[in-house]
Amino acid sequence: MADERAKARSFSELIVWQKAHCFVLAVYRLTATFPKQETYGLAMQMRRAAVSIPANIAEGFRRRGKSEKARFMNIAESSLEESRYYLILTDDLGYGTTHPLRGQLEEVSRLLGSYANSIRSSVPEP
Repeated sequence: MADERAKARSFSELIVWQKAHCFVLAVYRLTATFPKQETYGLAMQMRRAAVSIPANIAEGFRRRGKSEKARFMNIAESSLEESRYYLILTDDLGYGTTHPLRGQLEEVSRLLGSYANSIRSSVPEP
């Protein structure tokens, strides 16, 4: 991942961002089928948490300092865990099938972990 980060000129070139964006689109499709009473409840919370993942990757991408970049990746990782819980809740409430989304989220989790680790282990700031 470190090589990918060095070559990327935009956050949208990062595979981790691309996969996270695809997850957001899938969450929007799923939550569109939720019961009306969830419009401002679980559906909104799921969307907010999902959007936070690629948004923080994007925001951290342009940060200059390693610690600032790492902070945004940590926020993205936190939103990922929040999304993981919302998928469990969606299943438990019977609002839809989340198995495909769980697979997508696991892939994003692995990629994000690698990306964050490469930032943390890169050359120290002067």
